[in-house]
Parts: sequence; structure tokens; C-alpha cells
Amino acid sequence: MYATNQFKKGLKVELEGVPFEIIDFQHVSPGKGRAFTRTKLKNMLNQNVIERTITSGDKLDRANTEEKEMQFLYKNIEGYHFMNSANYEQVVLTDEQLGQDKDFLMENLTIKVMYFNERPIGVELPTFVVLKIVTTEPSFRGDTVTGGSKPATLETGAVVQVPFHLKEGDMIKVDTRDYSYSEKANK
Repeated sequence: MYATNQFKKGLKVELEGVPFEIIDFQHVSPGKGRAFTRTKLKNMLNQNVIERTITSGDKLDRANTEEKEMQFLYKNIEGYHFMNSANYEQVVLTDEQLGQDKDFLMENLTIKVMYFNERPIGVELPTFVVLKIVTTEPSFRGDTVTGGSKPATLETGAVVQVPFHLKEGDMIKVDTRDYSYSEKANK
């Protein structure tokens, strides 16, 4: 059980039998009445975000979650196939379970698969991945003066904004938390 004073970002709790992750919270002490915590929670099953007000002194259950390190194998009609390197156990996740995270999956990428009550529910990607630019518009002389950006499609199908000087075939480092270009990577 977690009390409101133990809340932190990333904490996994259970509300009404559903696992949630705390993505933001704010302790509020009004001049009159009991203190409370305004909390934003992300449903780990369907990725919906809800807001709840939790009175100080109330407690939330700890979510029965577990992370297992697995390797992405391939995608087919059934879904996305992952294998546990330790015991060769394989699991299949659907588009809905992966959400936007599927945009950064490459074969042999090692990730963490999240389990809730012994059932796989989603993945946690590495913070940064290195991917190749497959298509992007060519840059023109003078584009770099404004310091703007252009869209680039990566080898996984994800589209990110990149600086004008990058071209097709360049390897870039992408932040998977906010889909942003981080830096050009060495080949």
C-alpha cells in the first residue's frame, strides 16, 4: 500500500483492479479542510490518462506488475513476437497493447515487457534508440539559417522532426519518451 506522501512519478498502483502508473501529482494543502493530492494516472492496459483527487491519509494498492527483459523477434498477423532470452519463452502483443511504442521496434531490440497478474500488457522501450533515416526531403542552401526542422521517416516507419542538414541514410538517436531527435549517431 502506498500513502500519498510516497507518491512519485513512475510508481505503479492498482485502482479498482486496473494497473495505473503515476505520471504527475501535486500535493495541495488548502487553508480550510484536509490536504489532498491531485494525481494524473495512466491506465497501463489501454494508455488512457485519468485525474483523481486522493485525500491525505488514503492509500492505494501496489500493482502486481513485473518486468521481464525480452528481445523483439518479428511482427506478423498475430501481432508482435517477443522472446525471453533466459528461458526462450515467447509472448505475442497486439497493436493496442503496444500503442505508439511499436513505432520504435526493430528486430533483436532488447526491451522490458510489463506483466500484470502474470499477463503481458505492454513494453518499456530503452530511452534512446538508433535508427536510419529512410526518406526525408533534401535540404537547400540557406535552410540552416532559421534552425528549423523537417520530417523524416525512419526504418521502423516512425516519423520524427530532424534538422535540415540530415539526409537519407543518416543514423540518428531518437528519444522514445517524446519522439524527438536527439543527435546524429555514428554509423
